[in-house]
Amino acid sequence: MTRLCDSLLAKIEEQIERTEHLLALVPGDRQSWTPSYPNAWPVETVAAHLHECLAGFCAVLAAVEPERLAHFRLLRATGAVTIDTYRKHIEEGFALLSDADLGKSIPTVFVPGGETVLTLMLGNLEHLINHKHQFFTYLKDMGVAVGTPDLYCLRGVSPSSRASQS
Repeated sequence: MTRLCDSLLAKIEEQIERTEHLLALVPGDRQSWTPSYPNAWPVETVAAHLHECLAGFCAVLAAVEPERLAHFRLLRATGAVTIDTYRKHIEEGFALLSDADLGKSIPTVFVPGGETVLTLMLGNLEHLINHKHQFFTYLKDMGVAVGTPDLYCLRGVSPSSRASQS
């Protein structure tokens, strides 16, 4: 049984779904919009970086199962990978992951001595959530009507009733 892995995957999938939702809210004529504050990234740069955040999960999963997930390396070579493609790869990787694997240590560029898979996954989740919120703020600054239900998966609230809770 992989209850912890299932819970972690469910949270990652929630964040992916909300990220996709926010990306879909950008008006067509605002894809290159940049906030007025210094050093801000354009919308298209943040959107591309959100994809890179998802690639981070795939990199951790490939490090845990380098042989069985060797094809994950092709994601970077492919270039413009869709969020759905990342989602499918993340699901594939999690299908091979056990709760015990979360405690395994793997070396990273930043910590050559290694960090646990759980720490790396939580770091990637934090990275995704931070940039998702950045994108949410961009939408607000653009004048797009967004609220809490656009940012979070509200448990016990149906998608159709989310709009009324903004």
